[in-house]
Amino acid sequence: MKWIDFANPTTLDEAIRLLSEHGEKARVMAGGTDLIVQLRVSPERIGNADLVIDGKGIPELNEISFSKEEGLTLGASVPCYKIYQNPTIAETYPGLIDSASLIGGIQIQGRASIGGNLCNGTPSADSIPTLIAHNVVCKIVGPGGTREVDVEDFCTGPSRTILEPNELLVSLHFPAPPKGFGARYIRFIPRNEMDIAVAGVGASVQLDEKNSVIKSARVALASVGPTPILVNEATSALVGKSPEDESAISKAGQAAKSAATPINDMRGTVEYRKHLCDVLTRRALNAAITRAKGGTIDVH
Repeated sequence: MKWIDFANPTTLDEAIRLLSEHGEKARVMAGGTDLIVQLRVSPERIGNADLVIDGKGIPELNEISFSKEEGLTLGASVPCYKIYQNPTIAETYPGLIDSASLIGGIQIQGRASIGGNLCNGTPSADSIPTLIAHNVVCKIVGPGGTREVDVEDFCTGPSRTILEPNELLVSLHFPAPPKGFGARYIRFIPRNEMDIAVAGVGASVQLDEKNSVIKSARVALASVGPTPILVNEATSALVGKSPEDESAISKAGQAAKSAATPINDMRGTVEYRKHLCDVLTRRALNAAITRAKGGTIDVH
């Protein structure tokens, strides 16, 4: 078994120094539920790392702060259970709870984080379509300072992201949702024993003051391409239309189906997964509209 060093920095500066010294041989551990498995089963996938840097001891990576004016800042290492057990977040961002409550079982959620799920970069990640639907901005820190990146630009390929070897994701910023905003994440899995989406859809809508017109909308897909997919054509089909216009929602579903670029594998065929993108998009949009109007939905 290969020897791997472990570091537990307590400041961002210390973590950046370690990353700069070890380069591609270092990996930051947000929760560790993916990283530990990769180190044991497929170390070549992550460059045969020789140093693990624990992010749980860095205050900025564990931040949870919210205000009605500024929105939510979520540190990259905040575990899922702290998200869905936070009553303010659960009330204000139910679309985020959709994802946080799906990532693994209850034991996994004690460690796994939304930031780690994003940095793992897998196309099937349940959190990323939700982040895209919420217009999240990623805060990244490295030796050169801080930069911010729209979350839809974060993943560049399967298990690949825009992070440089000496950078780390610090936090995710969710804009404050105005009145008339709603979001929903839905996925389809082949069975409970295989907890990986065949297809997943995150959708959001912003309605006008009278709840009569869709002012903006976002649809993002998981597990049907090399990266999560933001479907701009779905936005075009919805903006300016009534939230009751089923033809507009149907066009958004068809846009999602067209945007999907899945492969055949043990979880489903190309045709089946594209069909799911249509169905799940329509369901997610209708649920997001219900939430935007102040209603509740059955998430079971």
